[in-house]
Amino acid sequence: MNTTILKSVMTVLVALFSLNAFAYDVEIDGIYYNIVTKAQIAEVVSGDNKYSGDITIPKSILHDGVTYSVGSIGDRAFYGCSGLTSVTIPNSVTLIGVSAFWGCSGLTSVTIPESVTSIGDRAFYGCSGLTAVHITNVDAWCRISFSDNDTSNPLSKAHHLYLNGEEVKDLIIPSSVTSIGGSAFRGCSGLTSVTIPESVTSIGDRAFYGCI
Repeated sequence: MNTTILKSVMTVLVALFSLNAFAYDVEIDGIYYNIVTKAQIAEVVSGDNKYSGDITIPKSILHDGVTYSVGSIGDRAFYGCSGLTSVTIPNSVTLIGVSAFWGCSGLTSVTIPESVTSIGDRAFYGCSGLTAVHITNVDAWCRISFSDNDTSNPLSKAHHLYLNGEEVKDLIIPSSVTSIGGSAFRGCSGLTSVTIPESVTSIGDRAFYGCI
């Protein structure tokens, strides 16, 4: 392939990538969504501009006269949004996608509601500034998987874990949990005791590293 043809191919690929990278159906109040019309569900996705500051995702949006429940945060939705400082996720969201908050180094606080039942791999990879995690569903938290080789792992720093607004000191993991991912509670220095049920058959490397 000669240089001219190669340059043409690369130009087309870059253009296609650019179009796909920022594909969304609607933007409302600075948040981008894809719409699943039949299910009347909206998914938070990436858009033309990087998210920044404090973001509160609504439970529902109104688009073309139809109300859509905000049901998920898509893969890489907030990828590389280093200016994002906090995000509040509504209890309508059940899924946080793969690498959803990858590289959000400015993110200091995140609230994960009870409705969230699935959190994608490396959803918070590289969130080096994350110091407070507010959760209402321990099951979902136990399914978070962080890479032990990630030096910017948000749990490698001492941080505080909150459940229903109260800082967790004595953690009782529910019997619905069967495995605890690697580094799942790494750096939770506020923990004083953990009760693990018989249902748990595997505990990942460094799951409780730094919990002193």
